[in-house]
Amino acid sequence: LHFPVQHLLPAAFPLLHPQSGGYFPSVNHHPGACPLRAGLRIHEYLYFQVLSPGDIRYIFTATPAKDFGGVFNTRYDQIHLVPADPPEACGELNNGVFIQDQIALVERGGCSFLSKTRVIQEHGGRAVIIADNAYDNDSFYIEMIQDSTRRTADIPALFLLGRDGYMIRRSLEQHGLPWAVISIPVNVTSIPTYEMMQPPWTFW
Repeated sequence: LHFPVQHLLPAAFPLLHPQSGGYFPSVNHHPGACPLRAGLRIHEYLYFQVLSPGDIRYIFTATPAKDFGGVFNTRYDQIHLVPADPPEACGELNNGVFIQDQIALVERGGCSFLSKTRVIQEHGGRAVIIADNAYDNDSFYIEMIQDSTRRTADIPALFLLGRDGYMIRRSLEQHGLPWAVISIPVNVTSIPTYEMMQPPWTFW
């Protein structure tokens, strides 16, 4: 079951809280990686910023999976966000070679959140961002929980609003780009202009 969680106002967002565990292999070897002192997981929200393409250079809000997946022990100043092909990522990927050591953008549907996370992990992805398949969803987050199997996943898994995922993919298609460049995770409490850097289609 997936339970919608009402999006809170930015003023109510918690700070980054250190939490141990969830290390994933070779994380510090990425050229854009900065090691963190401890694994960071937002109490409810985690933020990333699109650096390229410039027309979607905004800070996006995502929610970590509730009871599976790893945590971000590293801040990636620049890493690729690669839309999976096929988008639902329920099996073998046509562009798996581009996802290795990068982060995958996946679409909800077709299989469980955990299955998608495992597919991306098996292709060498550092993390997976799963966007809702309801493209008009700009305010409700889905709580991602384990399926009925005993399987596990080690990489971080995040849920993204359907409108945000759609706008990122649309921008990449318009520019003919195979991926976006992002920074993740972003500590928004250190950015005075955070509110002005949110996507204009998101209503608070």
